[in-house]
Amino acid sequence: MKHPILCLTAAVCSISSATRVTCAVESTTAERDRPNIVYIMADDLGYGDLGCYGQSKIQTPNIDRLATNGMKFTDFYAGSTVCAPSRCVLMTGLHTGHCFIRGNGKDNLRPEDVTVAEVLKQADYATGQVGKWGLGHEGSTGVPTKQGFDFFFGYLDQHHAHLYYPTFLIRNERRVTLKNVVPDEGEWGQGIASRKVDYSPALMMDETLGFIDDHKAENFFLYLSYTLPHANNEAMRKTGDGTAVPDHGRYRNRDWTKQNKGQAAMIGYLDQMVGQVMKRLADHNLTDNTIVFFTSDNGPHSEGGNDVAFFDANGPVTGIKRTMYDGGIRVPMIVQWPGHVKAGSTTNLVAGGVDFLATAADIARVDVKTATDGISFLPTLLGKNDEQVEHEYLYWEFYEQGSKQALRAGPWKAVRRPIGGPIEVYHVAGDIGEENDLAPKRPDLVARFTRIFDEAHTPADRWQIRGNPITRTRARAEGR
Repeated sequence: MKHPILCLTAAVCSISSATRVTCAVESTTAERDRPNIVYIMADDLGYGDLGCYGQSKIQTPNIDRLATNGMKFTDFYAGSTVCAPSRCVLMTGLHTGHCFIRGNGKDNLRPEDVTVAEVLKQADYATGQVGKWGLGHEGSTGVPTKQGFDFFFGYLDQHHAHLYYPTFLIRNERRVTLKNVVPDEGEWGQGIASRKVDYSPALMMDETLGFIDDHKAENFFLYLSYTLPHANNEAMRKTGDGTAVPDHGRYRNRDWTKQNKGQAAMIGYLDQMVGQVMKRLADHNLTDNTIVFFTSDNGPHSEGGNDVAFFDANGPVTGIKRTMYDGGIRVPMIVQWPGHVKAGSTTNLVAGGVDFLATAADIARVDVKTATDGISFLPTLLGKNDEQVEHEYLYWEFYEQGSKQALRAGPWKAVRRPIGGPIEVYHVAGDIGEENDLAPKRPDLVARFTRIFDEAHTPADRWQIRGNPITRTRARAEGR
């Protein structure tokens, strides 16, 4: 049987097609009360941007505290190397060879797409999202409130989300007018504010805390897809500085560029937001009954004047956002759940955003039938490593810069540029920087990975190869 679609757990499964397996979840958590689930996802935060992952210039005490009190993943991967497909993978549990939205664009989830929120509604979870959605536009079938969420506040469109001082945000399916002024506002609400009053992360924080207050007496799933530290690309093109934060805080007197101060302050602001979430959970005595995930949607960017090398934002891995080397897709993942997840623990389990739907279903004890490429990593969180099912492989495809594919299989990583082109092979467990291409020496692996690339990719009319393949030299230069 082909591997592309895995069961949610070691469940009762039946093959429904050559590339689909329908799985009925048999939960491993029946003896426990259902916890609240909070999933915090930063935007363009790199593998090396946090203190607990080796960052030395930027202070992130609140996020680091999650790692001290929980589990840190060393080999966790985002669903894609850019925004929209990464979020689609996260929400649907389908990798980019199978999911509907495989690149940035103006696409909308369909009624038949099943999201994590819809799965958790089966367990009577109240569901809310605050932040950037990126999977459905106003009036479409893809808005969060038509995809399982009871509540939404933030940006629907990813271009709109570039602007931290917008003229409006969306609450559920209605626009909320803000006091900011944006001359020459774009079609999607993007632009550069001339009058800055309402800072969107501050408004998101208020809505986040309000959701927790309103649902403290019931089980809830809260998806916090904050936009920090993504750059305002429109501002970068006009002013040379795409960072956006009320002030530079503790970094104001550093002998750094304005852009570097802004980048550090944005990550610092994100860290403060995480701290406020954790404090509000504690205020309501919800800490022990809430499992908190923290991660990023893809690797670090070089936009907005951000100097990836200055902050060593990708740490030991090579590449940045839009590449298929690990700098584009390997991201932080920290999970805290007191009394269940061992404090100060670390795992090298190969897992990713594609696994969240399966894991959330397992946590919530949901019996669900759906297609998924993910596995539940709940056994690893609970320290039951002997019960953990592992991936044969994780898979990605991407259609910009001439197209590219990647996979991670155990200690191995393969990159193919363009789709259908030559394959590079790395023993990434020992060569984390993907410096030594072993393809010429390992034709057996090239043959194996060619088979996987071909079987994992399902053609879609919407997603076609465009542009010219990015050169290896340029990928290295952009990433390090």
